[in-house]
Amino acid sequence: MAKILKFEDLEIWQKAREICQFIEDLIQNTALKTNFSLKDQIDRSSGSIMDNIAEGFERNGNKEFIHFLSIAKASCGESKSQSYRAFDKKLISVEQHLQLNEMLELEKNKIGAMMNYLINCEIKGLKFK
Repeated sequence: MAKILKFEDLEIWQKAREICQFIEDLIQNTALKTNFSLKDQIDRSSGSIMDNIAEGFERNGNKEFIHFLSIAKASCGESKSQSYRAFDKKLISVEQHLQLNEMLELEKNKIGAMMNYLINCEIKGLKFK
């Protein structure tokens, strides 16, 4: 893997940004905008994916990066649960719900793969083990 110099170059951060943009589109263009607490929750949890990847990258070494990635991965689950709530309340369509869940599941898996990679490498200069 080539050396990554900034978090914006990470594919997992780029995909997290796409998830945030997709959710923003849902908030603006569906009945989700009428449920203030749920729209705020899903906006915050999806933003947490993106923000924790960036913050972890900027920390001192793999151990801290992995910790922040675990929070980002958990936020994928939180966002996915909120997608179910939005769908169950008929605030988003089945297609929107399935598309969002697919994006979140893929992101969760990619974050997990990155965590496993970091356990065994020195990408951030400090080996985890």
